Amino acid sequence: MRSLLALAALGALAAACTAGAAPSKAERADFRPRALASGFSQPVFVTGAKGEAGRLYVVEQTGRILVLRNGRRAGTFLDIRNLVTAGGEQGLLGFAFHPSYPSVRKAYVQYTARNGSTQLIEYRVANGRMTAPRRLFSSADPYGNHNGGMLAFGRDGRLYFTMGDGGSGGDPENRSQNPRSLFGKLLSINVGTKGLRIEAYGLRNAWRFSFDRKNGDLYIGDVGQNAREEINYTPARSPGLENYGWDVYEGTAPFERKPLGPGRLVQPVAEYSIAGEHCAVTGGYVYRGSKTSLRGRYIYGDYCSGTVWSFKIAGGKATSLRREPFRIPNVTSFGEDTAGELYGVSHGGTIYRLTP
Repeated sequence: MRSLLALAALGALAAACTAGAAPSKAERADFRPRALASGFSQPVFVTGAKGEAGRLYVVEQTGRILVLRNGRRAGTFLDIRNLVTAGGEQGLLGFAFHPSYPSVRKAYVQYTARNGSTQLIEYRVANGRMTAPRRLFSSADPYGNHNGGMLAFGRDGRLYFTMGDGGSGGDPENRSQNPRSLFGKLLSINVGTKGLRIEAYGLRNAWRFSFDRKNGDLYIGDVGQNAREEINYTPARSPGLENYGWDVYEGTAPFERKPLGPGRLVQPVAEYSIAGEHCAVTGGYVYRGSKTSLRGRYIYGDYCSGTVWSFKIAGGKATSLRREPFRIPNVTSFGEDTAGELYGVSHGGTIYRLTP
């Protein structure tokens, strides 16, 4: 995303939109955030692990993963602060458990190394700690921003990730549409063989994306340049090789006159203006927890303003888009626990539970 640190507020609220329609006013309170734990150092992600009810893992940008048990600190799962360059958009950015965990006791992180490169590392889990690192992927990074960082396993068992378009502004080396570059792509890797594959083109900085745990549909929050923030949606039944448009398009708006690269052009299902106090979208999750009225709603937010929205997909389009009646200051991520309940992460150090 744009800098995760000290981004300035910019003025009046901008309108969110989807296919030209404004969202409803913040008139419901189905999501009711409450602070679960605080005092973390620049947290950027939270997640649970199968078979571990009441237990959460909080990723700190500085290079640690801490454990929460029933809302209380319960130890350190990983500490690689000596390996990580943290600050701005660099740091320990992504974390995922193996899809067969705990039968397969492995977990994965993506971070910015001391030399500025992107590292994707597999660890074994033993005695409550991550040990025995094995490098799956490494890439030099031409700039210090647009590092992506999300890790998520798809239903095909592959680990999905992105590094962003390489950084700077406006994709100056035209990487996102270039088939010979891995930047600006949604990538996947076979964690056994290290086999790498391009899954989609045309991303600027997909800071947070997720798969719907019910049906495998993909939602991507892609951070914009100077005009639009966007949410992209691809159903699990898609034949593959999507092109999300950057930098021919920013959201639905033309950005640079040039040919599209490979893949089927997919335009966002929701976008909003980078104006007023907005600045960087934080993609979230489709709710699949216990609260019936919320099931199927995708929730996401904006880093600078803390504004939170949600919608449902119907017929491949975002419907019932609304602004939620609360904010999460400097929201860097959302997360799920083992039961599908949702959480919000504030870069200031607090983890919020959003549902019962």
